[in-house]
Amino acid sequence: MPKLDVSQFEKKIEIRNIRYEDIDEILNMQKICFPGMVPWKREHLESHLRIFPEGQFCVEYDGEIIGSCASLIINFDEYDDQHTWDDITDEGYITNHDPDGYNLYGIEVMVHPNYRRMKIGRRLYEARKDLARRLNLKSIIIGGRIPNYHKYAEEMTPREYVEEVAHHNIYDPVLTFQMMNGFTMMRLNPNYLPDDKASQSYATLMEWNNVDYKAQTKRHFKTAFPVRICVIQYMMKNIDSFEEFAQQVEYYTNVASDYRSDFAVFPEIFTTQLMSFLDEKSPSLAVRRLTEFTEDYIQLFTKLAVKYNVNIIGGSHFVEEEDRIYNIAYLFRRDGTIEKQYKIHVTPNEYKWWGISEGNEVRVFDTDCGKIAIQICYDIEFPELARIATDRGANIIFTPFCTDDRQGYLRVRYCAQARAVENQIYTVIAGTVGNLSQVPNMDIQYAQSGIFTPSDFEFARDGIVGECNANVETVVIGDVDLEKLRRQRKSGTVRHLRDRRRDLYEIKYDI
Repeated sequence: MPKLDVSQFEKKIEIRNIRYEDIDEILNMQKICFPGMVPWKREHLESHLRIFPEGQFCVEYDGEIIGSCASLIINFDEYDDQHTWDDITDEGYITNHDPDGYNLYGIEVMVHPNYRRMKIGRRLYEARKDLARRLNLKSIIIGGRIPNYHKYAEEMTPREYVEEVAHHNIYDPVLTFQMMNGFTMMRLNPNYLPDDKASQSYATLMEWNNVDYKAQTKRHFKTAFPVRICVIQYMMKNIDSFEEFAQQVEYYTNVASDYRSDFAVFPEIFTTQLMSFLDEKSPSLAVRRLTEFTEDYIQLFTKLAVKYNVNIIGGSHFVEEEDRIYNIAYLFRRDGTIEKQYKIHVTPNEYKWWGISEGNEVRVFDTDCGKIAIQICYDIEFPELARIATDRGANIIFTPFCTDDRQGYLRVRYCAQARAVENQIYTVIAGTVGNLSQVPNMDIQYAQSGIFTPSDFEFARDGIVGECNANVETVVIGDVDLEKLRRQRKSGTVRHLRDRRRDLYEIKYDI
């Protein structure tokens, strides 16, 4: 009888950290594990891997992912006792992850139904415990579902149900499992996960204490997450070449860099300055000639962002795509990567003089200073767009603008300040001044650029970090604090995001 090759019977099981190539498989598994609940989006899992990859685990069995769990580190004392899942996870993105925190917080565990009773959940919990020991964390905290509670909701309160489970009179697949794995009950949280109908939106707050924890000096709070912004109030004046334009732009980028700015912000369509030497009287033809400089413009700003180590909001520029002209704002990151935001609402003037087409998507961009959005001029006057961007995680909205009179400028300014209050975010406006006497429809400019905050005790008295003097060529440089913003959203005098009446109204969008 030939020697038996036992390798043909092997089915390897491995617990490892999640990788980007696992995302699609995990998303599919979640739909199977939690039918009827809102699943992760790809950007959620990508955010987990970018921010805290060592805290994301999966179980791979014979080449197939059959279980996974997600977590982040926090200082639990910073959070309200009755926090929700959205509060503790920053709506699933874990951008509130604090590597200096004391507690590992578990935000999801799932096991494929075909592989339950193989102790997959226990393996994932042990992986978390090993991580907590390795990172010297004080405890693991989880907001646990009670998925069998809906069967008993008419005859007992959630507290009574939990006590019956604790006394082994009722079996709950999650709570019973957690107690068997060394977790103790802290409290019950209502409205923890609104779409968890089986648990009637309740969750049990459970904790496992790391007996190997060694106390050491740590900051209890992250005191600041400062972001420095340099806003360029750009003078529109006649020039003779693209090189002269590039020289002016580099000068201001250098200024921003000298002051160690994280962002340099240029105004809307300030590249129309190039029209001053094109000698084209027809606005529609002039704008098409302007689009011929698109590659030069992109190459210039990409080089400057890397050279001066500053993220640049490159104002906006008219770009031709498939025989249409769009007003596009570009983000040039200091790592050399590029993003773009199309202007969504085109003014009657833009359409009349230049035939500009509208964009169709609100985008939010990741940067090394958190998530930001760009809303060009007229777009900031539509509150729905800012709310969409905020709901998608933006902390700062940059608004390059170009207005010809004080009334137009004040529309942009007042709306930017309103958006800062309504959404508890920072807003930044950057405009053009001066004149281009040889360029039709760009003859005069009016601006007073600035950086604005929510209106509460933590921020500047008037909600203004800084502003330029009106109608002069200058810059304003100011610091905004993303950590202060996070705290204000959680415990401010008013909490516009949290206090929305979602039972009465909501924004639905397809962009």
